[in-house]
Amino acid sequence: MLEEKHVVSLVLEGNQAAFKSLVKQYERMVFYIVYKLTDNPDIAKDIAQEVFIKVYRNISKFKFESKLSTWIGKITYSETVNYLKKENRYTTADRLDEIHATTLKSDDNPFDNTHKNDISFHLKNAIARLPEHYRRVLVLYHLDEFDYKEIGDICQMPEGTVKNYIFRARKLLKEDLELNFKEEWV
Repeated sequence: MLEEKHVVSLVLEGNQAAFKSLVKQYERMVFYIVYKLTDNPDIAKDIAQEVFIKVYRNISKFKFESKLSTWIGKITYSETVNYLKKENRYTTADRLDEIHATTLKSDDNPFDNTHKNDISFHLKNAIARLPEHYRRVLVLYHLDEFDYKEIGDICQMPEGTVKNYIFRARKLLKEDLELNFKEEWV
């Protein structure tokens, strides 16, 4: 990949191929962050497009004080949170609770029973039930592999707060899984 400063300078000069290269390099990261926060691939595609429009319009404001991926991640996070606030969407946890309740009601279907016992299903449910501020930093750290400083920059919070949130999220996740697996497997 081209060096960040070189790519940014080419984009600032109006080089469309450089911008396409930038989009190609970061599109998976952007989509993944949006999708993990919205749990909707169609919405994720729309927001990802808005993110890259915003990146293009504001690239002159990028001052290389962080990595380009962190700056784009921050825009992605902000756009997604703004969308969720504007649309007043109910949370992923609410949607997963509805799915879980439906699954529990249909005990006569073997597929539903298998799905209910799937570890990944429990893990996704447990993550979705975390308070949103814990879930966000946990996803950015473990799934998107940002470091504490980058997450702090993206979420606009001190690095110590990020560490604290991740610690608390892991603790809550562990407690949730232990409780649900004890109930499920007894």
